[in-house]
Amino acid sequence: MGFRCGIVGLPNVGKSTLFNALTETQAAQAANYPFCTIEPNVGQVGVPDPRLDKLAEIAGSAKIIPTQLSFVDIAGLVRGASKGEGLGNQFLGNIREVDAVVHVLRCFENDDIQHVDERVDPIADAETVETELLLSDLESLEKRVPAAQKKAAQGDKESKVIASVLGQALELLRDGKPARLTKPKDDDEERVFRQAQLLTAKPVLYVCNVEEEAAAEGNAFSARVFEKAKAEGATAVIVSAAIESELVGMDIEERMVFLEEMGLHETGLARIIRAGYELLGLLTFFTVGPKEARAWTVHKGAKAPDAAGEIHSDMQRGFIRAETIAYGDYVELNGEAGAKEAGKLRQEGKEYVVQDGDVMHFKFNV
Repeated sequence: MGFRCGIVGLPNVGKSTLFNALTETQAAQAANYPFCTIEPNVGQVGVPDPRLDKLAEIAGSAKIIPTQLSFVDIAGLVRGASKGEGLGNQFLGNIREVDAVVHVLRCFENDDIQHVDERVDPIADAETVETELLLSDLESLEKRVPAAQKKAAQGDKESKVIASVLGQALELLRDGKPARLTKPKDDDEERVFRQAQLLTAKPVLYVCNVEEEAAAEGNAFSARVFEKAKAEGATAVIVSAAIESELVGMDIEERMVFLEEMGLHETGLARIIRAGYELLGLLTFFTVGPKEARAWTVHKGAKAPDAAGEIHSDMQRGFIRAETIAYGDYVELNGEAGAKEAGKLRQEGKEYVVQDGDVMHFKFNV
């Protein structure tokens, strides 16, 4: 599956530059003026995973197919977006369609790049965007919750669920807190909360866009963002969009040398993906053979039939069992034959919970 991340932020914070670098395209026009991204650009990125390369090497796989990640570059937001100002309605609609919000914050000073408020303050920038999302959710629930409460009083069961969980979200929003702090008490409330598609319910990853010199350790601006993220129980990473742009077009060896010179051990893309996986509770399993080695993504807690369904719905419907080898065992025992001989190839049934790095082969009948 992978996941779909919407890149948001105020104009001129480096959103489109980062998108171009991450997707290694120039699909988004990076320009020094607001709204240069009118339609959301979508980039598909293969998720880098050195484990996949190792598995392919052992199995002699002809092809390597990583799991995919989608980045959506969304037009810059201005104050009043919740009331339709600027590209507000479009901006809010685009956010509603993504799984997580990658919130890019300007953490660098550069007189040549105009800031919409003529100052560098990443916390104020974050609060501007968050306020517009909160106001949009607040307007939605202030209409919906009273109607549900009225029906609930008349004995309607579904309305009771809606009034309970969305009422809790409404109180949080009125206190200036995001809806993601809502705690559904059962599966029904979880379903209703998810279906509400509240903008502030989306998990958020703060990306501190710093100057090249601060890419390894960050700076005073990014330190403030990390404090904010910690207080919210959110996640933050440091990235230099300028460095990511320079990496485009380099081969792997050139990249490693360049990153080492900058005091970095990995690309910004790798940091964003790792943080995003953690944020959304995702893990990777593999299928390996002579034709191809392939990575797949499922949510933590997914069972074997769910993993089979990522490959094909028929495999989930007709699931019999999963032949499973832990990644470490596959590598240590030099492939499937060695793992089988050592008793490390396991036959797992429908209740097996997939573990990160599992190498799986599914038996099914339809």
